[in-house]
Amino acid sequence: MSQNKTVRADQHTTIAELKSLVEEFVAERDWAQFHSPKNLAMAIGVEAGELMDLFRWHSEAQSVQAMKNGTTRKRAAEELADVVICALAFSNRTRINLAQAVRSKVLKNSKKYPSRTYKGRF
Repeated sequence: MSQNKTVRADQHTTIAELKSLVEEFVAERDWAQFHSPKNLAMAIGVEAGELMDLFRWHSEAQSVQAMKNGTTRKRAAEELADVVICALAFSNRTRINLAQAVRSKVLKNSKKYPSRTYKGRF
């Protein structure tokens, strides 16, 4: 896998670049054979569970404090990366246009939860 020595910030990295990075990683290990939609969906759930576990039994305030710096923040970044990597792999395997899917879902949610009704509340 080619390692780009310059780490690019979110605003300078495209979804396509991340999908390619994940696909290259998967291809180098011949893991596509294990990447069925079922397996990848389960992996997303497992990784999300590991992220949630970092905050188990924390109060709201404790969870905010834990993310300010230190070990929990580092581990949360790693677990979030695992969730996103699995989601990108799912998108790659199933040929879902992720940008289109996100835009479509946000539009659907904006109709379901109009800001005039839901602003500042759930």
